[in-house]
Formats: sequence, C-alpha cells, structure tokens
Amino acid sequence: MGPSELLARLALEFDRMGIDYFVTGSMATTVFGEPRLTNGVDVVVRLTLDDVEGFSRSFPDDEYFCPPQMIESAIRSRKQFDIIHPASGLKADVIVSDGSEFDRSRFLRRTSFEIEDGRPVWLATPEDVILKKLVYYREGGSEKHIRDILGVLKIQGNSIDFNYLSDWAAQLGLLDLWQDVLAQAMPENTDNEHVS
Repeated sequence: MGPSELLARLALEFDRMGIDYFVTGSMATTVFGEPRLTNGVDVVVRLTLDDVEGFSRSFPDDEYFCPPQMIESAIRSRKQFDIIHPASGLKADVIVSDGSEFDRSRFLRRTSFEIEDGRPVWLATPEDVILKKLVYYREGGSEKHIRDILGVLKIQGNSIDFNYLSDWAAQLGLLDLWQDVLAQAMPENTDNEHVS
C-alpha cells in the first residue's frame, strides 16, 4: 500500500458515511507544488460521536491501528487521531475540524482532484494549504513548510488568489511571515501588490 491507496481507502469510507473532509498537508502540496516524498496523509474531517462506531469498523484491527476510544477522544477535544497501516508503515493524521471560521472557509473552498485510480477526492485549495503551512511553520519552525509553500507558489503562479491569502494571513496573525515568504518567492518584486 502506498499513500495514494491509503487516501483512496479513506475517501471511500468518508464518502460512504457521508462525512465531509478535505486533504491538506504534504500530499496536497505535492499536487499543487513540487513533488516530495511523503508516507502520510493529512485529512481534515467533520466527525461526530455518532460516527465513531461505523468509522472504526471501516478500519479493522487486523489491518489498521485506530482504536475507537482514540477517535472519540479526538472528537471531544477537536484534535486529531491517527490511522496507522502497520504492514506498510503508512499513517493518516485525521484532524477533527475545530469549527472555526477558517475551517468553514476551507470546507467551502475545497476542490475535487482525481488520484491515481481515478477516484475523486477533496483537497484544500492551494491558498488554504499555504496558510496552514504558515501556521505549522510558526508553531514548529520546520523549513520543510517554507519549501512546500515556495513550491506551490512557483507552480501555481498567478492562479493564486493573493488577496484571499493576505486577508486570512492578517486574520490568523501570519501577515509578517507571509510577507517574508513572498519576498523569498519573488525577490525582484518585493514592492509589488502581493506584498502590500
């Protein structure tokens, strides 16, 4: 099993149960930006306590590590839980939506993308992937997040909605960091409208 197969399995179960989700993180940045190795999947979901039993049954103990009490705890705290496939070493970080205005915006803007087997899956938009990568960088300082952002900016170019990005960067307290990243992406244009 590879990351795309794990994602296909997740998407199948989410769709079957009518659970809203979107893919974010490194898998999304490889779709929108420059490819890099990843052995995990990051998904944001709208899960409720009523979903726990059915969702847990979708990932049986003989194939996956995903105890129902871990799912329930994540839903109650609006945090994340893991689905681990020990045979391959793959892991999905399933992030329970916190219901914030930013999360609502991300769900409204999500976009459909076909993975290798032709299955459509929901992805966060490039702008929302960039914003979340900025959050992760602020929290942990890992340069891989900046590299991922620069890759998305390089590939997506002028299709990026810079106004949306700047507005949300300001609301999330990320504006200075976003301007720094833009200066790295477009050093010859640091005075252009994207930085204002």
